[in-house]
Amino acid sequence: MAVPDNDELFYDALGLLRNLISVPSLSRDESAAADIIWLFLKERGFDPDRSGNNVWAVSPGFDETKPTVLLNSHIDTVRPSDGWTTDPFTPVDGADGRIIGLGSNDAGASVVSLAVSFVYLCSIPQKCNFVFLASCEEEVSGRGGLESVVPLLPPIDVAIVGEPTNMQPAVSEKGLMVIDAEVRGRAGHAAREEGDNAIYRALPVIEKLKNLCFDKVSPTLGPVKISVTQIQAGTQHNVVPALCTMVIDVRTTDAYSNEETLLIMRNAVGKDVALVPRSTRLNPSGIDLGHPLVKRMVMLGAKPFGSPTLSDQALMPWPSVKIGPGDSSRSHTADEYIYPHEIRDAVAFYTTVLSGLAIRC
Repeated sequence: MAVPDNDELFYDALGLLRNLISVPSLSRDESAAADIIWLFLKERGFDPDRSGNNVWAVSPGFDETKPTVLLNSHIDTVRPSDGWTTDPFTPVDGADGRIIGLGSNDAGASVVSLAVSFVYLCSIPQKCNFVFLASCEEEVSGRGGLESVVPLLPPIDVAIVGEPTNMQPAVSEKGLMVIDAEVRGRAGHAAREEGDNAIYRALPVIEKLKNLCFDKVSPTLGPVKISVTQIQAGTQHNVVPALCTMVIDVRTTDAYSNEETLLIMRNAVGKDVALVPRSTRLNPSGIDLGHPLVKRMVMLGAKPFGSPTLSDQALMPWPSVKIGPGDSSRSHTADEYIYPHEIRDAVAFYTTVLSGLAIRC
């Protein structure tokens, strides 16, 4: 097997990262970053596709009889937070060698590491097809991002999702449901014994949700977590409220689908309480620890874990592993940064794990 020129890949990745930092790519406004990715792939002999601000390329000589691995990360960023001491859109070299810039850690380092790894993997014979996808709108879970291009991609067997995990594989990830709840009573005058106070009716509902236990517990993510985060009721001080509304934040696990979790919650609170999810599309995800991709990572010393943070894994209908350079604690912070050696190590890891990968018997 050919050995990649790590220096060439490394400097290619650094140059691409600096270019990406230099253009604003806030969620839903990633056009300039998508242009950069498209040109990067085109200049290296690929025929990239684009839909909106999503850009992807497929292995030359794509073979439908082979399994296909998706290499994905996102090009959008959050808005710069307060406290930046440099221009967020200018890559700055810090005194300790770090590269400072918006999106450098989340998830520019993953994008460029996966991009150059894809270029290398496509240069030698492989047992798998590879698809590289730089997607948009990840930070806002937008419908114009990864979800919109899933039908346009070839059938995918497994995916690597690039996010800052210190190059440790997240083999499961929590999902999210935001639920609007309504508890109804009957209005009345507060000075008389009349009405049915919706706030009082809501109290046992809150208690049931607080103490709700699920039979199954994820070995990597723990139990489903339910939090009542907002409550609103009443119109004035002397009117017994007829309606109490609540917002419930539910962090689901790979032990249950979002729909299964919602059904258990509805059965617990009873038919008189309305639980209406704003969406059930951000599902929990997980991959078998015995999957060949995971086993290869473990052989290289990586330690699987369960991730509490959401990513585009939630929108993928296939197994996936979240792994990338950088540290999640730096994401969305002022003076966000990545160390160059983290990118070098990521490229070496990706190319070693994926070269010659066989995921079917």
